[in-house]
Amino acid sequence: MKILNLYAGIGGNRKLWGDEHQITAVEFEPKIAEIYKKKYPNDIVIISDAHQYLLDNYEKFDFIWTSPPCQTHSRANYFINYITNSRYPKMELWQEIIFLKTFFKGKFCVENVISYYEYFIAPTAEIGRHYLWSNFSISKIALPKGEVGTMMKQYIGTKKHAHSKSLEERNAVNAELGLHILNRAQGIIQENKTNQINLF
Repeated sequence: MKILNLYAGIGGNRKLWGDEHQITAVEFEPKIAEIYKKKYPNDIVIISDAHQYLLDNYEKFDFIWTSPPCQTHSRANYFINYITNSRYPKMELWQEIIFLKTFFKGKFCVENVISYYEYFIAPTAEIGRHYLWSNFSISKIALPKGEVGTMMKQYIGTKKHAHSKSLEERNAVNAELGLHILNRAQGIIQENKTNQINLF
């Protein structure tokens, strides 16, 4: 299966996906992209604007995972607006949801935090403190003990306190959740292919 992993970061969601898929990861920051490449040398890593890359390349993939930056949507932003300079929520999140729902023929998942404002498009699932939008059903799963509600993965293999983790580690999606979503998407893709074969 051809997978596009957008806003890849250090690859938390991708950790348990294995190497049987052709995975293209897009990350804007070169230093973070280098960390990802060292962890997943079989993946194609592209240093680029993920938002534009999606628009230009979405038709080449079977499954798309996208995690647009969450900071301006998070409940923390609600307090930041009172403490520092106010800022608008970035609208790439909603643009990508609408675009994928309308034009993409494969399976997709858009992941983001629960927003401080009422969502515009109802999420498919809510797990921990995050919303998930997809064109397939996502059942809830239990996240690892100590990380329920944060979706920060046990990525580095240490028991560090959450606040001692880097921003990249804190932004990373729980690996078990990433695998669960891929399995759900892949199962539906396989089911659709089976149904098509049965027609003939």
